[in-house]
Amino acid sequence: MRDLQAIDSLLLKELKSCCAKEYNFLPREAGLKLMESASTQNHNGVSAKCRDARVEELWGLTSFFGYSTQTFVQAVNLLDRFLTIMKAQPKHLPCIGVCCLHMASKMVEAESNVSPTHELIRISQSKFTVSDLCRMEKIISDKLSVEPKAVTALTFLHLYHSAFASLSAGREEIPSIGRLEAQLKACFCRLVFSKAKPSVLALSLIAHELPDALQSPAMLKIVQQFQRHLKISDSELLHWKELVAKCMTKYHSSECNKPDNKKLVWIVSRRTAQNLQANHFSVPGLPTIPEGSWDESESEDSCEDMSCGEDSPCGSLRSDGEGAFFPSVFLKCGK
Repeated sequence: MRDLQAIDSLLLKELKSCCAKEYNFLPREAGLKLMESASTQNHNGVSAKCRDARVEELWGLTSFFGYSTQTFVQAVNLLDRFLTIMKAQPKHLPCIGVCCLHMASKMVEAESNVSPTHELIRISQSKFTVSDLCRMEKIISDKLSVEPKAVTALTFLHLYHSAFASLSAGREEIPSIGRLEAQLKACFCRLVFSKAKPSVLALSLIAHELPDALQSPAMLKIVQQFQRHLKISDSELLHWKELVAKCMTKYHSSECNKPDNKKLVWIVSRRTAQNLQANHFSVPGLPTIPEGSWDESESEDSCEDMSCGEDSPCGSLRSDGEGAFFPSVFLKCGK
């Protein structure tokens, strides 16, 4: 095992630089406390429960549109920072949340991968308009220092993972970055983790994933070197590691299968609805299934086009039957 500073001085320099900037992207502590103390029946402020539910929906939208983890983390960072400096009303939270995701996607994703504004609103099943979203985007941009390269826990997670992968004797000791990212997203669904410094939260996630490896002097040395260089105390690391463990236990439970109890609403166009009503009592004749092999030209002609046309807004967030909302790592629980 080589010394951390000897193997990659550039990485260590980057870590220290990010540590100096992380405070610029932290939500205000006073605002976080107000959300924690707010009741769900209080219409004058957003409660922690409402905020957490909104972040879970943003996770679902992120998965639906195929956005990266960085987009989700950036959106949550914008959301928390805005909610802790502005006294937003619960009725405005859907617009704020979707707006943060849209802003994050434009900063992170390739232009061709960014969903159109009206499509994002429709899929989120929100009631506000494109104009409302544009006005909200201007408000958020004016109130926050919006930067494409915000320093978040994901920033440190990738830096730590790179260092562990290059320093460890065996790569099998290091958890996959995909698993760590999934766990980070789960943590962000709880307001309490917005209080943690990004550098500490990221190291806590890795420490939680290495309970056995930390018993070895080599792996323990890496963690201690990170703590020393970034000035992270043992008590601080232990505190957030325990909270991460509690969060992962909850997401391994059956509760993770149903983050949203709303039923799937399938929206069809007026023309489709009329056709369905006209053919309600008709029973179409099914063609005889050939016993021989499929002919390529016949298979293409006989397959019914079940895709939605442009005039048929039939999209929605996936239901429990269509696929898991959370990554497979959280679904290893008995039903």
